[in-house]
Amino acid sequence: MEKNIAVLAGDGIGPEIVAEAVKVLDAVANKYGHRFDYRPAPVGACAIDATGDPYPAETHRVCQEADAVLFGAIGDPKYDNDPAAKVRPEQGLLRMRKSLGLFANIRPLVMFDSLADRSPLKTEIVKGADFVCVRELTGGMYFGRPQGRSEDGNTAYDTCVYTREEVERILHLAFGLARGRRKHLTVVDKANVIATSRLWRQIAKEIEPQYPDVELEFMFVDNAAMQLIQRPTHFDVIVTENLFGDILTDESSVISGSLGMLPSASVGTETALFEPIHGSYPQAAGKNIANPMATILSAAMLLEHLGLNEEGAAVRRAVDKAVTEGIVTEDIARTGARAYSTSEVGDFVAANV
Repeated sequence: MEKNIAVLAGDGIGPEIVAEAVKVLDAVANKYGHRFDYRPAPVGACAIDATGDPYPAETHRVCQEADAVLFGAIGDPKYDNDPAAKVRPEQGLLRMRKSLGLFANIRPLVMFDSLADRSPLKTEIVKGADFVCVRELTGGMYFGRPQGRSEDGNTAYDTCVYTREEVERILHLAFGLARGRRKHLTVVDKANVIATSRLWRQIAKEIEPQYPDVELEFMFVDNAAMQLIQRPTHFDVIVTENLFGDILTDESSVISGSLGMLPSASVGTETALFEPIHGSYPQAAGKNIANPMATILSAAMLLEHLGLNEEGAAVRRAVDKAVTEGIVTEDIARTGARAYSTSEVGDFVAANV
């Protein structure tokens, strides 16, 4: 099989962790007789530096023509510390999602038994946690209009907007995911207060009869935030709107003990994108210490998206072996144990593929 993969390494540790994922993809290609044609393109701060645009037209073209996108991270402190900056790296990420029609972010969380004691929660609470968060990406408050401030600057306003089409498509995706897992779907909303949440709940009830094998429950977002900490094993598939999803997926990410272990996929109407959930971690850039596992696991999701399920499983087994044997970076290395470099971890996973 021959596939074109757009490689958007981005900023900070992005180039380092993406390089290790590519190393693992190369091992897959060599073992299974595939050919992956990598097409690099700039995005984020590095794209602003080169072109003045965080998501240049040429980068969009490369993504459109690819079978999948492997993405690293976006962000640079020089823009964070400049309140007057008119163009920011994160604008590139939002525009990329919108331009590619990436309406759903899928974040699986699987608790590795060997890392259960690294979680800030008690081992008996997190052991066995295995759920997927589905976050709507292109609607809601982040994209609602009007948005802005009054002329005197003392009042600010945002608008949360959802259409039936936007809600239906992501609910169907979430129901389908639940059907392929443990058949339990939790819709998270704030329907007791917010009109858009009431629309979500109404449509979920309308769709429910199409999936009679899936158990549907509703949960207010404040309760969901609490239940994720108290009972993470309760959840199978969680689906929610953009703002709630942004918060809840970051909350759930700490359950595993390290952001460096969690992959994600963004899917929609065009090319799907695969990325680690963590940021650009500029303090570690160039030091060969960042955890590449989330990006490698994102590459496993990419393979599965392309229909290469056996290959994706091989990558997951190699990652599990590395974690079990302690071939890990400093963020999850045990006290007194050796911490391996980014490239050493990538070498081990690739060799074990």
